[in-house]
Amino acid sequence: MNGKVSVIGGGAWGTAVALLLADKGLAVSLWAYEAELCDDINLKRENTLFLPGVSLSPNITATNNLKEGVSGASTVILASPSHVLRGVVERIKEHIDPQVNIVCLTKGIELDTLKLPSQILDDILPADISRRSAYLSGPTFAKEVARKLPTAATIASKDEDAAHKMQHLFNTDYFRTYRHSDVLGVELGGALKNVIAIGAGISDGMGNGHNALSSLITRGLAEMIRFGTALGADPVTFTGLSGMGDLVLTCTGDLSRNRTVGMRLGKGETLDNIIGEMKMVAEGVKTTKSAMALSKKYDVELPIIGTIYSILYDGQSPKEAIRQLMRRGLKEEF
Repeated sequence: MNGKVSVIGGGAWGTAVALLLADKGLAVSLWAYEAELCDDINLKRENTLFLPGVSLSPNITATNNLKEGVSGASTVILASPSHVLRGVVERIKEHIDPQVNIVCLTKGIELDTLKLPSQILDDILPADISRRSAYLSGPTFAKEVARKLPTAATIASKDEDAAHKMQHLFNTDYFRTYRHSDVLGVELGGALKNVIAIGAGISDGMGNGHNALSSLITRGLAEMIRFGTALGADPVTFTGLSGMGDLVLTCTGDLSRNRTVGMRLGKGETLDNIIGEMKMVAEGVKTTKSAMALSKKYDVELPIIGTIYSILYDGQSPKEAIRQLMRRGLKEEF
């Protein structure tokens, strides 16, 4: 694919994706909010704030001007946190080409509207653009992709041609992509696994051991499937890269921001203190709140996510919250 590619979001993941595409010989415009960061990228060839130590291709040009970033781009990649995605898309919609391809990397559920990224794009963009938009998800730590370590991910779109096109755009010798048509399931997997990862971190932070972690991941996946099915997703989607794959990575990998939040909570720190010290967004904190609101709307039982909510927002101690979770009424596994 020829033409300019625009990546909106200069965090670690946006930068890693920009590097992946730039290494394929594409001209990549990387928009970042921080003007100083843009200067570092352009002059030092390094994202000193979010991806330090990684040398960036000269094919990447950073800008903090959104219009400049997306104008003339054949593909626009959205790498913004979920709570600012709507505002970013509103700002770029007047400046994108009518034939543009959109790829969204955002994982989360908008708190005010309880909408997923695809539904936000449906609200704002022309129908033909939003329909052919694609959604990239899966077990993809930015630092490992930037180091060109073997990785696999899912590209989902309602438009089969768009899915094929974006699959080939992202595929490299070290980054393998699979197509999918279940956009809803892929997005829900990417959002809900962050919440379960907070719980995994809490458990590990408390020293609960491998039995507890394995059980939490397994039953967390069951909640994701139950929730997704209630919302209309294909339950099989959650057994793939964007479900189980991303869940295992985020619950066990030390690079996981959500697991890190949970670890610190499990060791007795307060949420306010943890969030105040973090440079990057842990999406699971906000997604816990929106997931609980959605579960009430669809009358879906989410005991693990509910327990994490009680720790994050009701001030319940992790020890007492886990005790109550374990003492729930007994039932069949399936």
